[in-house]
Amino acid sequence: MLGGVPVRRIRPGMPVEPCAEDGVRAMDLVTATGLRPSFPEVGATRAVLLDGLDPPAGYHHLRYRRLIGRGEEAFALAAGAVRGWDMHRSAGMRVDASGPAAAGETVVSRLGPALLGLVAPCRVVWSVDEAARSGFGYATLPGHPEEGEEGFLVSLDPGDAVWVEIASFSKPGRWFTKVAGPIARSGQALFARRCASALTRATGF
Repeated sequence: MLGGVPVRRIRPGMPVEPCAEDGVRAMDLVTATGLRPSFPEVGATRAVLLDGLDPPAGYHHLRYRRLIGRGEEAFALAAGAVRGWDMHRSAGMRVDASGPAAAGETVVSRLGPALLGLVAPCRVVWSVDEAARSGFGYATLPGHPEEGEEGFLVSLDPGDAVWVEIASFSKPGRWFTKVAGPIARSGQALFARRCASALTRATGF
């Protein structure tokens, strides 16, 4: 358990009991653990967020940055919420993860009603945990509504301000996201704002 979120070490083929708290079937996580991202630019959000490089061409791009607190304590609270999946939960997702957000871990998120909601399997492909920067990026796995990657970075600047920055590149991964078009893009922007709001609540800002 990390930050109130159940996390389980999962290996392909490992029998796991369902986790009643998060409402995501354990079998979804076991299946996702055996999958691989299906696009070539895996890890590119790291270069976008940490090095300031441009995202890969051929995708829809999203960048969002927001002040979420001040001081080292606020930074630690926000970093813990990001790495422990609390940010996702507070933003409205039900989360089943193989561990805290570190490279190699798998997460299956669900949004919406238990039977009709969207299921979003992802693999954490990079993470950073430094004195003034903390975050991770995850790549979509087959079955995700989108194909691409999203990164989340919390930073403490020299002026003691704490920021969250979110970057993603994606294209439709399922027929219904192709049909949804701009609605799907709006949903991604809304999720970024909800993540930032979740962090402001975590820091009390």
